[in-house]
Amino acid sequence: MSTPTIARVTVQSSSLASIGHSAEDNVLVIEFRNGSLYRYLDVPADAYEELLRAESKGAHFNRFVRTRFVHQRITTREAENR
Repeated sequence: MSTPTIARVTVQSSSLASIGHSAEDNVLVIEFRNGSLYRYLDVPADAYEELLRAESKGAHFNRFVRTRFVHQRITTREAENR
């Protein structure tokens, strides 16, 4: 599965580096501080907006995103096409 380029915004977090969302595809893309890049599927826009507004983005991600949505690690080759 190929993810179209989704613009990400840098966030203040000890675990997350950047996040982005495609409202058209309901795909959330998260880059972690360790360099890993993941896509989360079927994520509604309001879930993305809640993550952006969260005081602790890492804690919010762990509680409301990590186990709620199907995810896939984006390979290096896919990431290079961003």
